[in-house]
Amino acid sequence: MVIIMSISTFGFADNHAAASEAEVLKALSAYMDARNTRDFKTVIAMSSKVGTLDTNSDGSFHKPQAKQTIEGWEKSGDAITQYYYPETTAITDDVVHVRFYSEGMVGNDGKMSDYRTRVTMNWIKEGGNWVLSSAHYSPASYGGVHKTQASDFED
Repeated sequence: MVIIMSISTFGFADNHAAASEAEVLKALSAYMDARNTRDFKTVIAMSSKVGTLDTNSDGSFHKPQAKQTIEGWEKSGDAITQYYYPETTAITDDVVHVRFYSEGMVGNDGKMSDYRTRVTMNWIKEGGNWVLSSAHYSPASYGGVHKTQASDFED
């Protein structure tokens, strides 16, 4: 009897984790599409209401937890990126860790450059929806390319 209960509980946990991971992959796709189309209202709606913890790929220091704003996103510069090889791992029922690679073009004032980075994110369940809680963009040395955002130097 104990063995049957253990197997049932284990199976439920696995199915629940897989469902959470699939939901977060769908949310990630919508989030990245919103970033590429500069739909910052959607980007903000898909970010935690208490703010996000972010680290950029330019080598600057970790950013303090901050609430996302349209003004802040408008200062971030232009970017068209694609993400590759997303992997998800459910940490708990309401926390999913995501990692992927991102490549594309970024820049300011029409001056675009190649961009490659590794990304790790944590998504949390907030108000019944999956939202971004933290993001760490680290330079991908397999190209040696990184770009500093002007807004990194405003603090």
